[in-house]
Amino acid sequence: MVETELKELLDKIRNRKCEEQVVEVKAAHKGCPEKLYDTLSSFSNQDSGGTLVFGLDEKQNFAKVGVYDPQDLQKRVMEYGEQMTPIVRPIFTVYAEEEKVFVSAEIPPVDVTERPCFKTAKGRLQGSYIRVGDADKPMTEYEVYSYEAFRKKYRDDIREAVGASIETLDPTKLEDYLLRKKKNRPHLETVPTEQLYELTGILKSGKVTLSAVMLFGYYPQAYFPQLSVIATCVPSTEMGILNETGQRFTDSRRIEGTLPEMLEGSLAFVRTNMRTATAIDPKTGMRRDTPQYPMDAVREAVLNALVHRDYSIHTEGMPIQLTMYADRLEVSNPGGLYGRLTVDQLGHVQPDTRNPVMVTAMEVLEQTENRYSGIPRIRHAMAELSLPEPVFSDRRGTFTVTLYNRREIVQQEQEERVVEEKQQNVVYDPRGLLAFCQEPKTRKEIIAYLNISSEQYALRKYLDPLVQCGAIQLTIPEKPKSRKQKYVTAARKD
Repeated sequence: MVETELKELLDKIRNRKCEEQVVEVKAAHKGCPEKLYDTLSSFSNQDSGGTLVFGLDEKQNFAKVGVYDPQDLQKRVMEYGEQMTPIVRPIFTVYAEEEKVFVSAEIPPVDVTERPCFKTAKGRLQGSYIRVGDADKPMTEYEVYSYEAFRKKYRDDIREAVGASIETLDPTKLEDYLLRKKKNRPHLETVPTEQLYELTGILKSGKVTLSAVMLFGYYPQAYFPQLSVIATCVPSTEMGILNETGQRFTDSRRIEGTLPEMLEGSLAFVRTNMRTATAIDPKTGMRRDTPQYPMDAVREAVLNALVHRDYSIHTEGMPIQLTMYADRLEVSNPGGLYGRLTVDQLGHVQPDTRNPVMVTAMEVLEQTENRYSGIPRIRHAMAELSLPEPVFSDRRGTFTVTLYNRREIVQQEQEERVVEEKQQNVVYDPRGLLAFCQEPKTRKEIIAYLNISSEQYALRKYLDPLVQCGAIQLTIPEKPKSRKQKYVTAARKD
């Protein structure tokens, strides 16, 4: 960062009146802040790193107070960094304005193989932090474990299934799997059965593994009760809202069995509760059915959740969640993205594999064709039905796939048509909205100002164009749909 970039960052912070996922503000006009370890840890533990900005006072509405001594401040921040494991080496920038000096400290990300970065004196479990919005939060025991699991290559998919034995596995399923495994691999024909069990992850040191139970067990949930799928159909767009008949759920099931059985059970649940639109082609007279969701996309989302979830002891009490809302379908599994993979890289970069035995077995059983085709297939299937792009999120140890249906689009279009008819003779001057947003305003405040009943129409017709052209800015740009989101005129003067 150069001086001009620091100046721009200062102006941006003062304009938006908030910190960010990658920006932390410290006053430092009365001395070096005493508590920096949390932020040094959280910035180091996120892929983007982060920037500490010294010289603005959040308690004084982000007033420019400057720092007490830029040289001493840098020295002390370096000392803080040396008390971290691994050591944090900030990159400093100094900028002077009207006899006040401001300092930034860019914190580079630590490689995933070295995470978590933590305060040495507190230890890994107590001194590791993660950035959540504009706050530093202590890592959970599981979040710390997930980094160690990747670094040390823990294999939770082949950990011992306590209480299980070869007799608790279905011999028909085992035989079918081994026959498939031996196909095109003639050298395996001479390998003794027990040795083949070890080679394929069915046994480890003579003990039946978790993968074996989840793939071939008579009843896997006898040993892992919560390794199942909780499938729920919700009549509204949010959990907990009752429909007109007083129902909170229109359908709710616990889906158990082996991985292939849970996959098929989940798909059957979606088919049962999914609506299908029927239309007659005027040209051919043929009936055409259009489902709410493409089953190819649903299948890949559920399959990915089953084979890529975390199977460690930390999450074995957490089922996969399959929830059908009025406007969307969500599939959530415990265990965020594994290794170096980020959400933006999904479908474009070959990922690390958390459960290689399970993944390989499902390929052999022809439940999946290509290990890395799932995400592209979801995107393609949604596009074929002209549905919104799938949304992938990775939040604090939970990975979620969200598929939106047409209900949201159709409802929005209907609302907009009604509003347009009412508003067709009304013309709004954008200058009025720009003047109204000289101070940050919420969506509700803007809608009230416009006097338009439809929130979607107001935002799309009047607010979004001003945001897209840069005339109005978001106070929390990294979270456009945040409930705390506000809008402020870009040309606003301090």
